Amino acid sequence: MTAADQPQVAPYDALLLLSFGGPEKPEDVVPFLENVTRGRGIPRERLEEVGQHYFGFGGRSPINDQNRALLAAIREDLAAAGIDLPVYWGNRNWDPYLADAVSEMRADGIERAAVFTTSAYSSYSSCRQYRENLADVGAEVDGAPRLERLRQYYNHPGFVEPFVDETVRALGSLPETARDDAHSSSSPTRSRSR
Repeated sequence: MTAADQPQVAPYDALLLLSFGGPEKPEDVVPFLENVTRGRGIPRERLEEVGQHYFGFGGRSPINDQNRALLAAIREDLAAAGIDLPVYWGNRNWDPYLADAVSEMRADGIERAAVFTTSAYSSYSSCRQYRENLADVGAEVDGAPRLERLRQYYNHPGFVEPFVDETVRALGSLPETARDDAHSSSSPTRSRSR
């Protein structure tokens, strides 16, 4: 495939996967929680108490492994489509940190990158705070590339359709007489009057 035949990704010369981050081992738990709660004055004793939840998983969050798998899948998909686009990964609260990823991008000569945040939904911590993090890192890293966050994808068909498909499949597995009254155990109780 010649360069003229390759799909174009202009105006971007990289993709940045941006996520929350998580501890990788038990001794990371409290320092990670200190990062997450920085500036809020939460006592260390409370952080240690909250940190106990991580020990049920061996002191390790699954999020970094999930991001490594996502990173590999993105790179594989881009390569299969003939798209030569470097993909970087940075986290808000744990290694690899966003500032380190952006510094690496700058050193690699990246000038403009699309930023995919792993949180699908819009809220302060999953939308606005990421925008603030991107602005901060742009000011912190001298010569940082231009970083343009892609839209939230909570309503994208590729995200929604698997939920719809699995819901339809689950309903189809119920006896016909139970389908009309089926609801999630977490949803509000529906009125049974008809």
